[in-house]
Amino acid sequence: MSYNQAIFANNEFYHVFNRGVEKRTTFTNRRDYNRFIETMDYYRAKDPPARFSYKDRPVFIKNAIISSPLVEIVCFCLMPNHFHMLIKQIENNGISTFLSKLSNSYTKYFNTKYKRVGPLFQGSFKAVRIEDDEQLLHVSRYIHLNPLIDYLTRDLKTYPYSSYPEFPGLKKGFCKKDIILDNFKTPSDYEKFVLDQEDYGRSIKRMERMILETEN
Repeated sequence: MSYNQAIFANNEFYHVFNRGVEKRTTFTNRRDYNRFIETMDYYRAKDPPARFSYKDRPVFIKNAIISSPLVEIVCFCLMPNHFHMLIKQIENNGISTFLSKLSNSYTKYFNTKYKRVGPLFQGSFKAVRIEDDEQLLHVSRYIHLNPLIDYLTRDLKTYPYSSYPEFPGLKKGFCKKDIILDNFKTPSDYEKFVLDQEDYGRSIKRMERMILETEN
């Protein structure tokens, strides 16, 4: 599996991730995490849904059904200094456009809030094309395991900055979770699939850190 920059093709799935420049924290509190998730929801559309301002704060129509998606987000997880997504490209250049708008918008928010300047994320995001259904399932599992692997939670269902709680129906969201869940008889079977491989996730996490250490 190569984590070099991918050439994106329509109707293909990709695992994309990036971390903060100089390994810095990119999400410092609940509002930061939620702002990034709201921005993901907003910019997944080619023509974003309507929004308005309330007391100078942008308000998004969350989880809107959109008629012109750039990408479909299958699952995601935000960590204190990096993020992971499993996404499908729908429109030409959809992934690059989506991630560029997402990164630029969130960086502007973060820099304004914390009175800093310059890029927030480390260069270009990393990406790998998903080659088959088995890899698709393994990547979704790895993405969802991140908070457990890094000891941020003891129960993935309670970690609020991941799509994992959407899969057993604990909260509503914008992820196309049926792409994964259709491979299992019940959501509980998917949960078992994820949690049975915690050690597997830790080994992959070590590999990811080595990749990020050697690539700028």
